Amino acid sequence: MKKLTIKFLGLAFLATAVFVSCDDDDPINPDPVVDEVIENLNNGIMDGTLEEDYTLSASVSYNLSGSFIVADGATLTIPAGTNIVAEAGGTDVYLAVLMGGKIEINGTASSPVIMSSPNANPGDWGGLTICGKATTTAGANSEAEVGGFIYGGDDDSDNSGTVTYLVIKGTGAQINEESQYNGVSCYALGSGTTMNNIAVINGSDDGIEFFGGTVSVTNMFLQNNEDDAIDWTEGWSGTVNNAYVEHSIEGFSTVIEGDKDNNNPKINNLTAVSTTGGTALQFKKESGMTITGLSLSGYTKTIDMKDDGPLENVIIDGEIADPTKSYNAPATVDPTEWTWIDAELAEVVELNGNVESDVTLDASKTYRLTGSYIIQDGASLTIPAGTKIHADNGGTDVYIAVLMGGQIFINGENDNPVVIASDLSQPGDWGGLTICGKATTTAGVNAEAEVGGFIYGGTDDTDNSGSVTNLVIRGTGAQINEESQYNGVSLYSVGSGTTFENLAIFDGSDDGIEFFGGTATVTNIYVENCEDDAIDWTEGWSGGITNTYISHTIAGFSTVFEGDKVNNNPIFTNVTAISTVGGTGLQLKKESGATITSLHLTGYDVDLDLKGEGALSDVQIDGSDAVGTVIDADAKTYTLTSGKDSDPIDISGWTWISAEL
Repeated sequence: MKKLTIKFLGLAFLATAVFVSCDDDDPINPDPVVDEVIENLNNGIMDGTLEEDYTLSASVSYNLSGSFIVADGATLTIPAGTNIVAEAGGTDVYLAVLMGGKIEINGTASSPVIMSSPNANPGDWGGLTICGKATTTAGANSEAEVGGFIYGGDDDSDNSGTVTYLVIKGTGAQINEESQYNGVSCYALGSGTTMNNIAVINGSDDGIEFFGGTVSVTNMFLQNNEDDAIDWTEGWSGTVNNAYVEHSIEGFSTVIEGDKDNNNPKINNLTAVSTTGGTALQFKKESGMTITGLSLSGYTKTIDMKDDGPLENVIIDGEIADPTKSYNAPATVDPTEWTWIDAELAEVVELNGNVESDVTLDASKTYRLTGSYIIQDGASLTIPAGTKIHADNGGTDVYIAVLMGGQIFINGENDNPVVIASDLSQPGDWGGLTICGKATTTAGVNAEAEVGGFIYGGTDDTDNSGSVTNLVIRGTGAQINEESQYNGVSLYSVGSGTTFENLAIFDGSDDGIEFFGGTATVTNIYVENCEDDAIDWTEGWSGGITNTYISHTIAGFSTVFEGDKVNNNPIFTNVTAISTVGGTGLQLKKESGATITSLHLTGYDVDLDLKGEGALSDVQIDGSDAVGTVIDADAKTYTLTSGKDSDPIDISGWTWISAEL
């Protein structure tokens, strides 16, 4: 009976099991529960916290709709060719990897991983943040400024995964007045993390920022990030190999910004190009670095020690950093070789060599004057309004020259002038603009210029070498020899058929403009802090200038006017010259002279210096011989007692003079 009872019970249990298995509503054996985050991922949606390993599919276009966080112990793998579209949700939309989590971005050169908002506008979303366990001066288990994530430890070889061939766009969402997301934020990442071939484009904050850690990166492309392209703090000690930075829109901060403790990070090969000026390398507090292979183009300030930290902390190409250098060496990184970048590069066109046919520049492009650029007889160069030409700091090897029979047409506008300048606009950086014509000169026909050995001079006083309107020139005056230097603008026998209107010349180490014979006239010229003469003429120039404004605010210049040799009586109407540092006003050598109407001369120690054999009658002011009190009879220096107190020229409408690169 006992055995029979057991068999009966077993059959009863089997029957019950069969019955239960047929009932779909019975809770004893439910379908497996799928995690909501995983279910969303299966449907192409990235939102929530990933607690387990997951691999995306390159065939799915993923929608990053909120915060997507890879938790401690989980790994997110993103294969080549994956496209993640981030909603333009500001700080609510980002991708973060917590300490102990990993991300494996496995893009390739032909199939990069792309993370971008639909329109890739700066500030659309929060970017990629990765937190590791390496050291940081903020200490272990610090709290990040973004998301409040915890980061930092003592494992400098920590591995947070791999990021390779990643293109990220439209990041930099604003958290508060002090903080924004970056394109890529690296919090205490260790050297075991692999990062290479990363592009960050159109961010409203930094391209990439390192908060301590030891991670290194190879091949970075950073375009139009509105704060710093590469930023670090908290003692980052890694290395960047090959970085290309481009700034072609207004409003960015710097190429690199280093802050706080200096653990001497390194950059091997950094090329940065700006079409909008700006600052290149900025170091705060005690920060510094070592850079090898630096090439900067277009930045108006190369080095900014923001808190007066020691320059010795910044080593560039084996030497202590020098803020007076432009560092415009040839490019050390060529991003055109990086086929994984889907970005239109700002075009920087080199100007050098001979122009032997008609050439017209394009204001939408950026130009670098890298050597001599010479317009030959029968050829012309046209430079449209708004064009900016960056002259290399190459001294006498860098200049623009128009030979006899050639023409130049600089077509700037009042609100859109043409600018030709060296990046730092330091006196003597380059050679300036030289034009040679066929008008008369006391040097004779086919004379040889002191600059370039160019030939000039003829018999056609109405000769036309083109037109120059609304032009700003900065940083000229390169030294040729002990006797000669380039000027901002040198006019050799230029005829009256040539138009000159609205010229501004700043910071030249020689003259602002010099006339070597000829009959050219100028309307509206502004000259500031040229270290020799603001306006110089010789060889019988017989033209004139209407509306001359000269400013001297640094010591070491020579004169307002210097006239030399034969007096062909050039005529000046409305002259304002103001000095805050003394100096000499009008200097006439040998028999030279001039006729001046409406002179305003203020702040000069000597108003008139008749350097040679000339007489006061050679200088006509408001229709009369110059009248002055003798300062030094032997030196023939005078203080003018009349004729120098006309109203100054109102230059408030000369908006073109403030233009820079």
